[in-house]
Amino acid sequence: MKDQMPPSSPQLASSAILERDGRYLLVRRANPPSADMYAFPGGRAEIGETPAETAVREFYEETGILPRNPHLFETYDLPPRESDGAGARHFFLSVFTVDADPDLDAVAGDDAAGIGWYTATEIFALPIPDSVRECVEKLEACRKP
Repeated sequence: MKDQMPPSSPQLASSAILERDGRYLLVRRANPPSADMYAFPGGRAEIGETPAETAVREFYEETGILPRNPHLFETYDLPPRESDGAGARHFFLSVFTVDADPDLDAVAGDDAAGIGWYTATEIFALPIPDSVRECVEKLEACRKP
């Protein structure tokens, strides 16, 4: 009988959704997981951070915009994907909605290959993780009367 290692605990990560005038701020991810896909700004938690603190820090690092008022919107248990290759990790993702000064322009940070504002229709035509699609669909459903 082989010794079996218990499954590792998921790594904590957070992202943040900023919407302005019907457009959502997305970054094109430069690194795995989901490299070359468009996603909400976010990343891995640092030791001692709350999920909201992670969302605010990562959003600022990837966009140059300091967000305010993070509100938990959704959570996702994201097991490793084969497309992320060997060493892919299991993540528990907390997604927040945030506010920010409307006069600030977003600038792609070091770990973002690009950045832009997209409508829901434009987002659905991009390579995006399922979690982004689900969040945008929920937000758009709330916007309709």
